[in-house]
Amino acid sequence: MNQTTRVVLAEGIGTAILVIGGPGTAIFATGGFVLPTGAVSPSVGILGVAIAFGLSLMAMAYLIGRISGCHINPAVTIGMVATKKLEPAKAAPYIVAQVVGGIVGAGLLALILSGTDGYFAAAQDSGFASNGYGVHSPSGFDLLSVAIIEIVVTAAFVLIVLGTTDESGVPKGFGPIAAGVGLTLVHLISIPVSNTSVNPARSIATAVYQGDWALGQVWAFIVFPIIGAAVAAGIWTVVGPQKPVVTTTASTA
Repeated sequence: MNQTTRVVLAEGIGTAILVIGGPGTAIFATGGFVLPTGAVSPSVGILGVAIAFGLSLMAMAYLIGRISGCHINPAVTIGMVATKKLEPAKAAPYIVAQVVGGIVGAGLLALILSGTDGYFAAAQDSGFASNGYGVHSPSGFDLLSVAIIEIVVTAAFVLIVLGTTDESGVPKGFGPIAAGVGLTLVHLISIPVSNTSVNPARSIATAVYQGDWALGQVWAFIVFPIIGAAVAAGIWTVVGPQKPVVTTTASTA
């Protein structure tokens, strides 16, 4: 199996598991479902969902990091290309695999929900863990607020990834922990505003199965994370470790 195929499979599987772990927790474990007993399903709350995203990323980073670097996010891939950590020609397989993998992961969630009467429709009505603005923002934030938060937290997250994947970054083996904690942090900040994207593949995946308003708003969660990734790349180019300049002196012999 060639390296490109290995990367595509790794990124697809990793993104699928991220979607199952993150949006899956938001769908199944944040309350709202009436159980057969008549009780309402328990909720892990914003903290639980944020941790689920972070743990999913951390686990995948340890699993597939040595194969593909575990981007599982087009914004990260773009940040890697912009900082010359990844060749531009290699970006397309990453991004296609991430989007397809995310849709597959969301499809598995939909399949599970379809096994119980009314749950899939209820999940769609509640947003299917999709990102949104205006009336579809968890707290009613407008497009400008959502744009600002998504650009800022995506830039912060991509910077964390760029720093932890640098040869002079955190000690070997600790990068996945830093990335997972970073993703948890940005979710804690922005779930109330936009339901947190920072990842176009994750946003496209849930929008496809929400099937209504989310598809009309998903453009924002493609554009704003990409802008955030570009901002992170620009910052890293300035503040990141610089390669030493090799100087030579004229021979006096």
